[in-house]
Amino acid sequence: MKHIFNKGKNPEKPTLLLLHGTGGNELDLLPLAGRIDDEASVLSVRGNVLENGMPRFFRRLAEGVFDIKDLIFRTKELNEFLDEAAMKYEFDRNNILAIGYSNGANIAASLLFHYQDAIKGAILHHPMVPRKGIDLPDLTGKSVFIAAGTNDPICSPMESAELQSLLEKANANVEIHWEDRGHQLTATEVEAAAQWYKSL
Repeated sequence: MKHIFNKGKNPEKPTLLLLHGTGGNELDLLPLAGRIDDEASVLSVRGNVLENGMPRFFRRLAEGVFDIKDLIFRTKELNEFLDEAAMKYEFDRNNILAIGYSNGANIAASLLFHYQDAIKGAILHHPMVPRKGIDLPDLTGKSVFIAAGTNDPICSPMESAELQSLLEKANANVEIHWEDRGHQLTATEVEAAAQWYKSL
């Protein structure tokens, strides 16, 4: 997978896994990582799927309708890439915190839904529920921050609340931050995520 790895100053910190939104790339969220933790290593990945020339992490059939088969395949692909990257760049495979926006937040949530040990936590900006009707692994000890918009046309408030509920039922610690906004990534929600991260 096309990616950037920036080694951090402090190996004790989590490696921040950056996952962009539709049409973004591995450069998009680098400023966010600096706001969250400027001492942590950063692994920023570009999605392997193109939709009308725009990079994504998995295919969709329509707006808000995921190609579940592709989602499962791409989630496995990303999880295996994390195994390889941890060996190559010598960071702790068990200490990865994902930061995703929109489509990137959805694949990060999918890692939590499908693999107990893929990531130790996540900051999810405007995520949807990746899959319905499956049993999640036991997520005890995982911490998740969800930033959601009350007027988000792509990801409804109900969807964000449902994701929170599913993760909590799987024993994850979840904090949800609401903005009176739409689907855009705002400076105030990034600041709220940074404050949450400091409290871990």
